[in-house]
Amino acid sequence: MPYRVTIEARFEAAHFLIHYRGQPEPLHGHSYRVEVVLEAPGLDADDLAVDFIAAKKALSAVAKEFDYRNANDHPAFVGRNTSAENLAAHFAERMQTAAPPAARIAEVTVWEGPENRATFRP
Repeated sequence: MPYRVTIEARFEAAHFLIHYRGQPEPLHGHSYRVEVVLEAPGLDADDLAVDFIAAKKALSAVAKEFDYRNANDHPAFVGRNTSAENLAAHFAERMQTAAPPAARIAEVTVWEGPENRATFRP
């Protein structure tokens, strides 16, 4: 697909890994950044591959579900680790339903602070 569009959202959340080397990890927080790369085969009637405004609105809605909350309390993570890897897969799944029909999610990267990140490619 010749076009790649990247959108981004940020949120603050607490979390802990329920399984970390044989025991639960202590509760702690991160400043998260989520980058979503969408691919599209061409441009629409308005010469847009992906509408930034609509895509950003969809991404912000998902990020808001985690903002200033304990990510472990999110229904999608009951009994699952809230690792950056799992968060990236969750955002990819949720964003695919919001993507334009011809577009697809190429990758989602979740940053836990300024240095650590995980990328999921569906």
